[in-house]
Amino acid sequence: MRIRCWGSRGSIPVSGIEYVTHGGDTTCVEIRSSSDDIIIIDSGTGIRRLGIELLREKRHDLNIIYTHAHWDHILGFPFFKPIYFSETKIHIYGCTLAQKSIKDILAMSMNPPFFPVDLASVKSQINFSNLCGIDFTIGSVQISPIPLSHPNMGFGYKFIENGKTFVFLTDNELEFQHPKGLVYEDYVEFCRGADLLVHDSEFSDEEYLRTRTWGHSRYLKALALAIDAGVSRFGLCHHNQERSNEALKIILQECQHIAAEAGSPVECFAMTQDTDIVL
Repeated sequence: MRIRCWGSRGSIPVSGIEYVTHGGDTTCVEIRSSSDDIIIIDSGTGIRRLGIELLREKRHDLNIIYTHAHWDHILGFPFFKPIYFSETKIHIYGCTLAQKSIKDILAMSMNPPFFPVDLASVKSQINFSNLCGIDFTIGSVQISPIPLSHPNMGFGYKFIENGKTFVFLTDNELEFQHPKGLVYEDYVEFCRGADLLVHDSEFSDEEYLRTRTWGHSRYLKALALAIDAGVSRFGLCHHNQERSNEALKIILQECQHIAAEAGSPVECFAMTQDTDIVL
């Protein structure tokens, strides 16, 4: 299982020299399986660059899994070039939850006056599956969902292939239980022993004093989850839109120090929009 990040920023895309190291694109992660399936998680603005790469590789059969439908996780879809080619076949998975179907939401985002080309006019073949809370497989990858603790709800996912486990929990508030969300201990069990955990780490302690209930975690609580669950590697993600290269460097050093002090072997790193991991 190869995992590539195309967008690691949260809430809104940003640009500027202070964001170069980790990138300014919003959430988009790609999985390449041993069965050569392509699984894309969310279509934040990072999916634009991924689309260019997929066209270069002449890859036409794709899968997109949505965690939820907030703007920063769907914003890049109209700029995903493969949808404008008739050779492209896309299977899209997304639960209805508190909003309309993912098909309706993507269509709405492309309707006038928001975008000049509507969803019905794209040339690709798109199939929508409204799977909610059940395990499923794509090729050689077993996929298990878990409800996120986030406003308007959503799902995180566990991907298992060839004995390796990748858990992706974006937009998950570990210290406040939103409707349909779970408690901290449930997320610990879901992540238990994972080879890689990528978790929402948007806020500092100080920021969380005013952002509690917004649906995102303190990076120190996300680190605690990684340690308590005994994961091998922990990637901080959904970086705050104001978090500079230098600020993320300091945060990462703090996490590494705390993990070492706790006697945890977990490897901590901060996701970039070019992170490439093979499990």
